[in-house]
Amino acid sequence: MATTFDPTVEPAGETRKPGTRRGHIVRLIIVVLIVALLGGGLWYFNEFRNQAIANFFAGNVPPPTAVTAVKAETATLPRSLAGIGSLSAIRQVQVTAEAAGRVVAILFEPGAEVSQGQALVQLNDAPERAQLASYQAQVRLAQANLRRTRELATRDFSTQASLDQNQALLEQANADIQRVEALIAQKVVRAPFAGRLGIRQVEIGQYVSPGTELVTLTDLDRLYVDLTVAEQERQQLKLGQEVDVTTDAFPDRVFKGELTTIEPQIDPSTRAIQVQATLDNPEQLLLPGMFANSRILLPAGPAMVTLPETAVAHSLYGESVFVIRDNGTGKDGAPQQKVVQTFVRTGLSADGKVAILEGVQPGDQVVSTGQFKLQNDAPVRVVTDTALQTPASPPRQ
Repeated sequence: MATTFDPTVEPAGETRKPGTRRGHIVRLIIVVLIVALLGGGLWYFNEFRNQAIANFFAGNVPPPTAVTAVKAETATLPRSLAGIGSLSAIRQVQVTAEAAGRVVAILFEPGAEVSQGQALVQLNDAPERAQLASYQAQVRLAQANLRRTRELATRDFSTQASLDQNQALLEQANADIQRVEALIAQKVVRAPFAGRLGIRQVEIGQYVSPGTELVTLTDLDRLYVDLTVAEQERQQLKLGQEVDVTTDAFPDRVFKGELTTIEPQIDPSTRAIQVQATLDNPEQLLLPGMFANSRILLPAGPAMVTLPETAVAHSLYGESVFVIRDNGTGKDGAPQQKVVQTFVRTGLSADGKVAILEGVQPGDQVVSTGQFKLQNDAPVRVVTDTALQTPASPPRQ
């Protein structure tokens, strides 16, 4: 018959030692104490580390950011109307031949300055001069015949009809002389006004017809500026207003002109007004056909709070500036400053300045450069403009 083992029943002949159970309890207590000590040490280490980090950042305050600043001031900004257009000559022609003939002399150099009436091209006038000599001989003969007829008429040896006929012959010969002299004058092509010549378009020996282009002539002393302005600006346009003109050829120069013409109708396709200004060009730097950026200067508006355009930061949330405020004193007793980000409403801008309609008061100190590194309540240190410039690289040896 099989037997079963019962763990609760002590085997026959064995007795439990009385210290065995106490040993288990002691070991359990030791393990609990060790775990408690490890947990307490870990908690103390974390608390010590957090306190050390906090103390480090509390004592490691970053230095104030170096910025430049300006004071908001009240000023009037110049107002203007922008316009684009081109330059054109007040006087510019293609010098052409009036009469037909062969070119026998070219009396100018391309690009030269010429005066009014100066001879430019000589055409062959030999046939006309021969005719002139013939008509001059006829005049002398007609004068002699008329003189003799008058003498005979005083003695009643000639009729009035003969006297009239000889007088008519003399007048006809004089008219022929005038006609031929006019033809001879046309054989000399002259400058109709003073100006600068262009590229020569004729050669010696070339036969030209009336209207053949010989050379361009342009007066560069004064030029027109043809501009386009939006129709809604018509009420601000007045003759005599000053116009500032800049060109791509001379971007650093501003040329002064005056508004002289306002087109009395509006282009129906563009709804724009054509206006024209006149400017002096004594140095002859500007040339007809140049592209012109222009500003028609308007009377100044009322005084407003202004700041440099660099002081205004633009974002999706609007336009803002950093206003500098006093922030007490530091541990060394020196005064400290911080910035307060302030949203503003801007208006007209001109000459690098912008009008501040809301948000800034006259006399407020505002960061002008260096604001991209700032945030609200950040400490700052105001320096001069030169302090923020990148130092020049030393010359290479």
